[in-house]
Amino acid sequence: QVQVVESGGDLVQPGGSLRLSCAASGSIFSIRDMGWYRATPGKQRELVADITSGGNTMYADSVKGRFTISRDNAKNAVYLQMNSLKPEDTAVYYCNADLKVHDGGIVTRYWGQGTQVTVSS
Repeated sequence: QVQVVESGGDLVQPGGSLRLSCAASGSIFSIRDMGWYRATPGKQRELVADITSGGNTMYADSVKGRFTISRDNAKNAVYLQMNSLKPEDTAVYYCNADLKVHDGGIVTRYWGQGTQVTVSS
């Protein structure tokens, strides 16, 4: 069994900062990519940021220069530092971990349950 759990969502004023955390646990052989997506009512879930096991990162254009993704491979954890938050960043943020549960197995994407980020004055 694999669990992916996010934390850190909150209500914050425009211009403020938040740090989201996510950790994968359970029967894990190796983790490839980890990342963050976000979803709002009526919109498709969109990629926010992604980081490979080697530390290569990619960001959605809308968050470049404001958000930073990082990773702790020893803890199977990924983080999202969000600065200069805007009302349009309001969403449920989901963490993903692309991993193998055993050597030779296929890479499978696991999702967390989501954490709410609300940017409002």
